[in-house]
Amino acid sequence: MNPVVRWETVSFHYPGAADPTLSSVDIALPEGELCLVVGNTGSGKSTLLRTVNGAVPHATGGTLRGRVRTAGRDTASHRPRDLADVVGMVPQQPADAFVADTVEEEIAYGMECLGVAPDAMRRRVEETLDLLGLAEVRARPVTALSAGQQQRVALAAAFAAQPALLVLDEPTSALDPPAAEEVLAAVQRLVHDLGTTVLLAEHRLERVAQFADSALLVPGAGRPPVVGGTAEVLADAPVAPPVVELSRLLGWDPVALSVRDARRRAAALRLPAPPPTPRAEAGEVVASARGLVARHGPVPALRGVDLDLRSGEVVALMGRNGAGKSTLLSCLAGLHRPRSGRVMVGEADPARLRRRDVARVVGLVPSEPADLLLADRVDRECAAADREAGATPGHTAALLAELVPGIPADAHPRELSCGQRLALALAVLLARAPRLLLLDEPTRGLDYPAKRRAADVLRRLADDDRAVLLVTHDVELAAQVADRVVVLAEGEVITDAPAAEALAASPAFAPQVAKVFAPTPYLTVDHVRRAAREASA
Repeated sequence: MNPVVRWETVSFHYPGAADPTLSSVDIALPEGELCLVVGNTGSGKSTLLRTVNGAVPHATGGTLRGRVRTAGRDTASHRPRDLADVVGMVPQQPADAFVADTVEEEIAYGMECLGVAPDAMRRRVEETLDLLGLAEVRARPVTALSAGQQQRVALAAAFAAQPALLVLDEPTSALDPPAAEEVLAAVQRLVHDLGTTVLLAEHRLERVAQFADSALLVPGAGRPPVVGGTAEVLADAPVAPPVVELSRLLGWDPVALSVRDARRRAAALRLPAPPPTPRAEAGEVVASARGLVARHGPVPALRGVDLDLRSGEVVALMGRNGAGKSTLLSCLAGLHRPRSGRVMVGEADPARLRRRDVARVVGLVPSEPADLLLADRVDRECAAADREAGATPGHTAALLAELVPGIPADAHPRELSCGQRLALALAVLLARAPRLLLLDEPTRGLDYPAKRRAADVLRRLADDDRAVLLVTHDVELAAQVADRVVVLAEGEVITDAPAAEALAASPAFAPQVAKVFAPTPYLTVDHVRRAAREASA
């Protein structure tokens, strides 16, 4: 059987880069497999994916050595448009790539570009709508769909052209857990029922590892990739989901990839049930919302929300896509004026303050922290923040060094890693010393070590007498850092409880460790590690 993709001693340098992003890639991807691409943030996973359709190097520039063959075609002589019939690419943000108005038109568009006959096109559209559970929304505008539905539409549009390979880059990064399950169920259907080959990169490995036939580790730093069985590769990988970390801790070989497997192996363990990690007592109320009602045109977004945020506390705000989380953040930051109800940050309503004054009481980090960064060098960004805040020169740079040391002063902010950009955006906001920090999915695109560092930063900020509200779909991050979890549904608060209680009790939002040890209230591998030490003492 011929491989769908063959990398033959491939290396790649981006223009001006001193070191190669990819090196010594010599791998064959067989037909009909779901191959999971893993590695640290910035290791070269997305670059590897983009070699498959020739975007690297044709669209990026740079120097590609060796040879990549996709469905037998050499990408050196075939540009992305020449490979569109054999490679279906699904981006992280599918809504940015939609070109048609309705679901049905979007699915048909790619086939129209490839010149598929009208009768064949109609048949494929109908089959794809049924296969991916989209028939009921076929006539709806793509902009009116939920995030999970949009991701399935993007998958349907790529699959309808019947490519030899589907390439998915972080397909669940922006999705809540139920929506992620929808998308991954659709991917499994394509692989198992139709024999589609899928190459999938994902940081939230806890969602996908159990479904993968193989794994491809991109180690970065010019080292060659490692490919093999999923359990074999993840056993020693620098990034791994909680059940794999748990396997390492407890000496399980092979490592567990699913909650079911881990739960069976953990059944014989006898561990004490200590309380979750102790947190400092929450302090005074920094911000509050009472009876908050908000709309986007005719669409209700918030329905009578009551919320208190206290100093010393990290609150995770969770819920399905479209539940009203970002609208609540905008109201607290004074960016969206509610239809009724009241928001107070300290003694002021942020919607009635001048923007300069709001920035001194509320710091908002958007889902892309780079949106806050305007200068062309890190040191200039820090100097501008000092001037805006009326702080002494060097104050913001010192905050940045405390958060994440070692960031070069002459680096361009948009060339930093995701974690470094987050730290720089936080330092710029902290220069104004706001008591309330609001973060909208700040760890999207971060690997597990980077998320742990981000969690440490957020914990330190709360311990410095601030209130932190974190919007996230990442249940593992919430388990690590949150004191309290608030869940929104249809614009209403349906849960407001301590993190251990809220997460462990929810089948949708429970982290992997909580599912493994339920009903014992462990949330993280660190909780289990401490319990194991107590049991052996």
